[in-house]
Amino acid sequence: MSVLTLTAPARAADAAFTQFIASLWPEAQAAGVSRATFERETAGLEPDYKLPDLALPGRPSTGAGGQAEFVQVPAAYVKEATIARLAAEGQRLMQKYKAPLDRIEAMFGVPAPVVLAIWGRETDFGRYTSPHDALKVLATQAYAGRRKDQYRTEFILALKMLNDGDVSRKDFRASWAGATGLTQFLPSDYVKHGVDLDGTGHADIWHSVPDALASAAKQLADKGWQPGVRWAYEVLAPVNADCTMGVPEVKQPISEWIRAGYAPVRRLSGSEVTQPASLLQPEGIYGPSFLTTANYFVIKQYNFSDLYVLFVGHLSDRMTDPAPFRTPWSASSQLKTKSVEAMQKHLARRGLYSDKIDGKAGMQTRAALGTYQKSAGLKVDCWPSEAVLNAMNAGR
Repeated sequence: MSVLTLTAPARAADAAFTQFIASLWPEAQAAGVSRATFERETAGLEPDYKLPDLALPGRPSTGAGGQAEFVQVPAAYVKEATIARLAAEGQRLMQKYKAPLDRIEAMFGVPAPVVLAIWGRETDFGRYTSPHDALKVLATQAYAGRRKDQYRTEFILALKMLNDGDVSRKDFRASWAGATGLTQFLPSDYVKHGVDLDGTGHADIWHSVPDALASAAKQLADKGWQPGVRWAYEVLAPVNADCTMGVPEVKQPISEWIRAGYAPVRRLSGSEVTQPASLLQPEGIYGPSFLTTANYFVIKQYNFSDLYVLFVGHLSDRMTDPAPFRTPWSASSQLKTKSVEAMQKHLARRGLYSDKIDGKAGMQTRAALGTYQKSAGLKVDCWPSEAVLNAMNAGR
């Protein structure tokens, strides 16, 4: 039987962590946490230094978690077989929970397929259980993460939730980033948007499907959901489409996009074509194109990823319409996060990119990349590839 011996730096780090947690008592007390709860829940609490997104002195960065939304190509993330399976399950659940879903739409204006799609994406309709102890995750991120102030607040709110009996420690499981429950809320989301739809006295997003779905709907409504508006419209882009226009700031009525040659794959009503929309091309000039409404960006506040919104939006559509996207995804490959970071730094040095250097090829990165391709005399496809990275490294 081997004995694990901590090195002096490790012992010192853990002692500093224990001291850090103890120092949070005044904030917890001010938030309404009892001393008994604080002592019980923090006793023996240890950090988890294997979590992503940590910045530990003297240790390599643990990166940003390799979230599937940012490291998979669209075809792998918005996988047809997965969408079809979840859509069939969603249709069944729409009937099973019809009464609460009708109440939810009446209260918040969010259709049943949308909240069901969030539940399906987040936890596979409850089949997936988050792997981490929520309090340990939040404490570690507050102590050693890249967003210490944010997670310090989340940790205090988590203690308050435990103090108030909203959740037991056993059920308080979370992702590496601290999201918990059937619809994956941070504690601050729970406090702001939690809904007790079934009338038990508190919002139970861990066991009560009505509460979890109502809470997801309230979060969308609180963030600006517009009733009666779709999340996006798939369109067939013209041959001469300028992919650098695919940013939220370039917004115009759908009728203007249609006049410019973007053809919707389904017939739109007179009111739909007046809606303002932005162009989204998740694979640059390859794969499907979309005109995104205000509700697209509301869902994006739930998870800041274009692929996440595409998954949720398309899954919600498939619960009532069996048609897949008209244009298939291409067989594009995804560069590693560090390579995309290198691209973003190069684009920033040239004054083409001013957003976060995060290694995630989102709307702003793709548009800036297209502008660079224009200036360098390269094929303009707004997609981060080895060829473009090599051109940048060659000083073009």
